[in-house]
Amino acid sequence: MTIDLEGLYIDLHRHPELSFQETRTAGIIAAHLNDLGIEFEEGIGRTGVVGVIRNPSPDAGTEDPVVWLRADMDALPVEERTGLDYASTARGTDPAGMEVPLMHACGHDMHVTALLGALERLVAAPDEWSGTIVAVFQPAEEYGAGSQAMIADGALDRFPKPDIVLGQHVTPLPAGVIGVRSGTQMAASDGLTVTLLGRGGHGSRPQSTIDPVVMAAATVMRLQTIVSREVDPRDVAVVTVGSIHAGLKNNIIPAEAKLELSLRYPDDVARERVLEKVERIVRAEAAASGAEEPPVIVVDHTLPPTINDVDATARLTLAFDAAFGEGTVIDPGMFTGSEDVSWFARESGVPLVFWFWGGVDPQKYADAAASGTIERDIPTNHSPFFAPVIQPTLTRGVDALVVAAKEFLGAR
Repeated sequence: MTIDLEGLYIDLHRHPELSFQETRTAGIIAAHLNDLGIEFEEGIGRTGVVGVIRNPSPDAGTEDPVVWLRADMDALPVEERTGLDYASTARGTDPAGMEVPLMHACGHDMHVTALLGALERLVAAPDEWSGTIVAVFQPAEEYGAGSQAMIADGALDRFPKPDIVLGQHVTPLPAGVIGVRSGTQMAASDGLTVTLLGRGGHGSRPQSTIDPVVMAAATVMRLQTIVSREVDPRDVAVVTVGSIHAGLKNNIIPAEAKLELSLRYPDDVARERVLEKVERIVRAEAAASGAEEPPVIVVDHTLPPTINDVDATARLTLAFDAAFGEGTVIDPGMFTGSEDVSWFARESGVPLVFWFWGGVDPQKYADAAASGTIERDIPTNHSPFFAPVIQPTLTRGVDALVVAAKEFLGAR
């Protein structure tokens, strides 16, 4: 039975799940793998699913390649505002126990659907390729933890080890366009939680307190000078404070404030420099506020840069050009977003190619480009308005995975 890919995408979009909670999504993936006759295991890295297709070469002397194809599954705590008739109204519980709205605001529903569509095509055409395909449906990319959870659960030992790892991500480029570059494709990142420790008290007697709210405000503003005043303008770095939590009532000065930071950089050298500057500023602002205890700085996650293999990227670019036409593939530059897909390739010691494919109506994108309003009119990943047009986005996503897989698999 042919998979209704558009129906599957709409269903996944309506039912998003947070990181490590993707049980419904994993069940749907497992059901489709079963229907396709693909061997699989569930519960890898808690909620991940891995499928394996073995199609050995008829030549007994040939060493068959192993290609890993990866798609992530998790959604975000975002309230959808797309106005689509299949928009998510789902809610869930985050790790802190808070009820939050849920949305596939990063396109992982499209990633899952495209990979299932590609597997269906590859299973149906065994005479067109040989080797082994390992389909990795990964949880918790948004936490930067899913790939390492799968590796810790033995994914590299329980399944055929890759000769190459391939993956893709839908992004606000015109639908039909593929963006890929050799070398660093996405930045490294760290997620930090900073706890500023003050002394609480009554809002009417601030002189008896050490106000962590003021401390936090000063820290946030000073952190912005790292990129604007301490990083060479020719280099890439991002320091974002995405969350501030302090206090419960207007007439109570709280005892502490928490900041959650997202840091981005192209390499380990820049990482060390930015982390040192962040720590220096956090500690200095606490001291300037008269804090009696030093702040607590915790690194919640670390992601390496996503680095595409030069030779494999050149090879795949030629294959995409041949399949989709010259000019389809562009170099989008380095994205300052981060990914955890590269852990699979790094831990295996094999090449990685990770590309982007467009999900925006081409005419809408062209109009925004002509008017200089792309930043305003084209929603980006993680926006409550982000929603790829289903077609031709879905078809191109399936086609790209099929072309990429065949390029690195053996011929028949």
